[in-house]
Amino acid sequence: MPETVVHPLAPVWDSRSAVLILGSMPSPRSREEGFYYAHPQNRFWPVMAALFGEELPCGTEERRRFALSHRIALWDVLHSCEITGASDSSIRNPVPNDIRPILDGAPIRAIFTTGGTASRLYRRHIEPVCGRAAIPLPSTSAANCRTGLDALLSAYSVLLPYLAE
Repeated sequence: MPETVVHPLAPVWDSRSAVLILGSMPSPRSREEGFYYAHPQNRFWPVMAALFGEELPCGTEERRRFALSHRIALWDVLHSCEITGASDSSIRNPVPNDIRPILDGAPIRAIFTTGGTASRLYRRHIEPVCGRAAIPLPSTSAANCRTGLDALLSAYSVLLPYLAE
């Protein structure tokens, strides 16, 4: 059964953020936990930890510190939508977030979207407003089982040149 969801999480960013990673809408588990990619089967945090050769960050504050220490901003394409569970394919009536405050307040070198739905929604609703294209990345959701951890790590390594100081 679809429900109307208004994005409950504040964006994670600061004045040093160099890349912005946008998903579509937080999953029910992420909304419940109060942070991005919180479902235990989502591979976002294991990919990030491996990418930087660090221990897996656990919990909201550790993950927030991890993202900010690596100059990564996190948010989602959508401010609100109708959605069934965590199914991106069920999204209806999308209302985009306004990412311009992040772009105005941080030296964002590149914008990335995680998954096909986030990429399509970004191109349709945000790119025309901010004038910046996003680089699509595969979803780290467990639902994207066709993309293994090694392939995700390879795909996400494209972030590294944008994070070099």
